Amino acid sequence: MAKLLIIEDEKDIVQALEYNLKKEGLEIHKAYDGLQGLRQATEIIPDLIILDLMLPGLDGLEVCRKIKKDPQTENIPVIMLTAKGTETDKVVGLEVGADDYITKPFSMRELIARVKAILKRYGKKEKAYKPTLKFPDLEIDSEKHEVKAAGKAVELTAKEFALLKFLAENQARVYSRERLLDEIWGIEVAIETRTVDVHMRRLREKLGRAGNHLKTLRGVGYKFA
Repeated sequence: MAKLLIIEDEKDIVQALEYNLKKEGLEIHKAYDGLQGLRQATEIIPDLIILDLMLPGLDGLEVCRKIKKDPQTENIPVIMLTAKGTETDKVVGLEVGADDYITKPFSMRELIARVKAILKRYGKKEKAYKPTLKFPDLEIDSEKHEVKAAGKAVELTAKEFALLKFLAENQARVYSRERLLDEIWGIEVAIETRTVDVHMRRLREKLGRAGNHLKTLRGVGYKFA
């Protein structure tokens, strides 16, 4: 289920968006000011953000600018939602990294169509198949199911390989232990979240210096950097 973060201070609009987007099968998160929205963006790492331009605390342009400068959130697509509709506002919004721009009042059907289009487009990018992932001190070959660290072959279990490959394919995105369990072990498997910690520790040991790519964000999860 794709996660969508709505950052908007008008509660009526938030409620309308939440109601209609939930019907499309999306997991909805809400923030009513810029600072709260920025915090949630880094904690949740949503698949898409709907961002109002005029916000209390921190305006939408600054929120977008910060989101696009942070390695954790830079790849999250942003739809700018605002009452302003001048060409200058649109250009500025796109210049700071917004992926789309919708002016209030808007058609809910149009907004939903744009949300679906962006999620589909970015979903394809994220899942694009790369047989070999190469980094200065690490190489992951999906076809041969081989990993080399500093030029030397490293023997990994199937789950260790899958975990490393998944994180490497989604660089800079932070994943919780629960999400990694879902992705690597499957949602129907009853396993404790500390299983992820054990596998990450073994991965780091086996990879040696290349294990530094695997970063821990305390209280949040893991990412490949």
